[in-house]
Amino acid sequence: MAILITPDTKVMCQGLTGRAATFHCGRMLSYGTKLVAGVVPGKGGRTHLDLPIFESVGDAKAATGATATLVFVPPDRAAAAIIEAIEAELDLAVCVTERVPVLDMVRVRQALAGSRTRLVGPNSQGVLAPGIGQLGVMSTVDARRGGIGIASRSASLTSEVVLQTTTAGLGQSTTVGVGGDPVHGLSLADTVEMFLADNETEGIIVVGEIGGSEEEAVAALVGARKPRKPIVALVAGRHAPPERRMGHAGALATGGAGSAASKISALERAGVQVVRDASQVGTTMREALRSSALAGS
Repeated sequence: MAILITPDTKVMCQGLTGRAATFHCGRMLSYGTKLVAGVVPGKGGRTHLDLPIFESVGDAKAATGATATLVFVPPDRAAAAIIEAIEAELDLAVCVTERVPVLDMVRVRQALAGSRTRLVGPNSQGVLAPGIGQLGVMSTVDARRGGIGIASRSASLTSEVVLQTTTAGLGQSTTVGVGGDPVHGLSLADTVEMFLADNETEGIIVVGEIGGSEEEAVAALVGARKPRKPIVALVAGRHAPPERRMGHAGALATGGAGSAASKISALERAGVQVVRDASQVGTTMREALRSSALAGS
């Protein structure tokens, strides 16, 4: 089974009538996602993509039974949109918006504390459960149903890993882009923990990068839990110059902290198999699964 979404998950989109949202939500509908409503203040009562538009998240939830939302709202209003979803007690909010102000996200984190809502993002490509549903902007061309859970900080590398796991005959249970911003919702460790609890996820791939301490948190989790499921990791940025931002706000290593080398070291000490070359992720996971099966036989 997938994590975060199921075949029955009903989804609304905040900001549905925007150009980008229209394009990507059209793709989601074609993929089979149960997108049932849009939320656009000032446009309630209209329809778009043959979906009803509501003034508020609460109204959309009451009318359609939606339990998840995709946030396609400009950066200056994205935090308010996420908080509205939290206050409406939705189960899941996926925010693809980039450049949400950090202080706004601090307020979102405060609102999340003690709530029932799980937030993915912002600055996330979203959540994809092949054959079940797509909430986000990722390509679905190479995705196939399978047993590998992917938790990633990098959108482009996620696409590469999806292709490799499909080519290796493994497929994916769920792919989760946690988001590249320094302050966001679900972390890599949160996502790995969910994959460990999922009976149909047979192996886990973690795609990390320089900056922050997400990968070190994964290492601490794996070291404490010592899971039987194989975990393979790729950490991007081994050759990145220190104290220079690479890509986005989360990819910045300072004073040795947050460097690729420190993250790789922590993961390997915890027993995670770290690959140095992105082209080897799929084959490494296939071999790790074979070794795990032999060890358990």
